[in-house]
Amino acid sequence: MKQRQTGIFIGRFQPFHLGHLETVKFALERVKHLYIVVGSSQKSHEFKNPFTAGERILMIRNTLNAERVDPSRYLIIPVPDATGHAVWTAFIDQVVPKYEVVFSSDRLTLQLYKEKGVPTIEPPLLDRPKFSATEVRKRIIEGGKWKALVPLSVVRIIDPIIAKGRFDGLE
Repeated sequence: MKQRQTGIFIGRFQPFHLGHLETVKFALERVKHLYIVVGSSQKSHEFKNPFTAGERILMIRNTLNAERVDPSRYLIIPVPDATGHAVWTAFIDQVVPKYEVVFSSDRLTLQLYKEKGVPTIEPPLLDRPKFSATEVRKRIIEGGKWKALVPLSVVRIIDPIIAKGRFDGLE
């Protein structure tokens, strides 16, 4: 397989979990440089989006540092939501440097980029029902076992946030 120069991986990363990490590794085997787009960057402190963009960027950066991923191979870019699906890919193009391939498992993202003529790759998912941000958030709120679903560096960020009560009352 010919390695492309640049790729993009878009997610909310609420939080960054082991499935996301596997996708980053998968993508970096196929591109020389990866733009990791932290979507919905303006949202935080709600059930679907409990973490700030800064916290999510820190989760990703700390995890990739712990995994010894060369920081020159990726760039993390926070991007707020666009006003609609029709303009979303154009909005991404305004804030993300040129890329050649999109990595995603999200059906809508894949469809939008296919319609735009951008090559897409759907990475294999690591036990999707278990490794999803929705499952991690659900377990945190219910007091369940969530720490095995995220990298240790993410646990170190989330534990103090839980202790400060951010998840109290979120449903």
